Amino acid sequence: MVSTSVINICLIAITLLANGINADSEFVMRELQVDMEESNSEVITVKKEIDIEIKDTKETKYEPNWASIDSRPLPSWYDEAKFGIFIHWGVFSVPSYVSEWFWNYWQGNSPHPDVVKFMEQNYPPGFTYADFAKDFTTEFYHPDDWAELFKESGAKYVVLTSKHHEGFTNWPSEVSWNWNSMDVGPHRDLVGELATAIRSKTSIKFGLYHSMFEWFNPLYLEDSSSNFTTRNYVTQKTLPELFEIVNTYKPEIVWSDGAVGPVEYWNSTGFLAWLYNESPVKDTVVTNDRWGNGCACHHGGYYTCQDRYNPGKVQNHKWENCMTIDRKSWGYRRDAKLEDFLTIEDILSTFASTISCGGNMLMNIGPTKDGIIAPIFQERLKQMGSWLKVNGEAVYSSTPWRAQNDSLSEGIWYTAKKGAVYAFVLNWPTDNLLKLGEPVSMGTESKVTMLGWANALVWSVSGKEIHISFPDATVSELPCQWAWVVKLQNFK
Repeated sequence: MVSTSVINICLIAITLLANGINADSEFVMRELQVDMEESNSEVITVKKEIDIEIKDTKETKYEPNWASIDSRPLPSWYDEAKFGIFIHWGVFSVPSYVSEWFWNYWQGNSPHPDVVKFMEQNYPPGFTYADFAKDFTTEFYHPDDWAELFKESGAKYVVLTSKHHEGFTNWPSEVSWNWNSMDVGPHRDLVGELATAIRSKTSIKFGLYHSMFEWFNPLYLEDSSSNFTTRNYVTQKTLPELFEIVNTYKPEIVWSDGAVGPVEYWNSTGFLAWLYNESPVKDTVVTNDRWGNGCACHHGGYYTCQDRYNPGKVQNHKWENCMTIDRKSWGYRRDAKLEDFLTIEDILSTFASTISCGGNMLMNIGPTKDGIIAPIFQERLKQMGSWLKVNGEAVYSSTPWRAQNDSLSEGIWYTAKKGAVYAFVLNWPTDNLLKLGEPVSMGTESKVTMLGWANALVWSVSGKEIHISFPDATVSELPCQWAWVVKLQNFK
């Protein structure tokens, strides 16, 4: 008998061809090898016919192995962007308690007593996690308003959760029956609406987060219990979803997460080869490094390594610091306290250290179940935007300088661009006198200014130090309220 998984892969391949999608042959062939020991000669014939038809459409540029995948140059737009917005939104936004891991904390292998107690005190016996979905209403979700807010923040890309570990898809997925935003809850294509708004109202790049695994999906649990020797979840759920979101929404970022299991189980290199060779975003898309066990910080378009990754020094590969405004959660929390949120000073300190070391910062917000971006998040986004309007010159398209932070004064981070050096000064200097130990003047042509301030700054050399006099001005006269940027020209 022909195995179910082989039939599924044949159907995937045929579907791709029928829709004019030039699938990578190695990717399809690897999928077709699943359970071939149970196959008969007819299946082999189908395999050959599909192989011939696919090979006729496109020669593979990137092979389905890490050596080839990792050789792809990172599209320049990503390194130049520096700042993006992360959005964690899903059914977990309904209980909005503890974090987006609520379901796992309630009914996972190691339940959290506070979450169990929360459910016992607030919901009737027999209440299931799926019952939360009807209250994921999104009635105040106005994608155009979101797009305008993100534009005002100065962000250059946005990454929306298409599906988290709970398995609920924020688009009408054909492989997530009755557990998607069209069939239950919002009855809307949340992904599609935001993609349209972002592209019609801004120049921001649109990206999607996608969780490879799902905590309680029976197919994944079966594959996991077999030590990943079966792959029914991958072929019936994960791969079809990835093809759906790429072909339908054409994201410029595919932000993978939750790839618990071997790379071979997920066939991540096969998918990435297709993404880079044949997909509608093959020339511009960027990906991260969460594609299976052992991939983080080793393989992928850029490295995230771990949440809130901020190494404090230049890395030999492009990286991203994905971090949250809410210190304790990625999803919205109803019981969050003011002190749980990063201040704008905290955020700019993280941002300066991140970009000085060559990274991007992806700052997360968590909307409510009804589609509201809470005022505290709106304020932080607008604060970032007002600061970037003044200091964006030192941020966008910048590169790390020879020194990342100053050797004399604390709270100083550097970037460089077009021959200039930029010093991010996180704290206003005592007595208005800034002392720097790293920059070296190259002569009388050296010049010091503050971004957003009209007049040049007075400076001098004292031994091996550069002394810079900051303006004697009121707060209202300053170009910004936090993290002032000094531009040094003709310094080395």
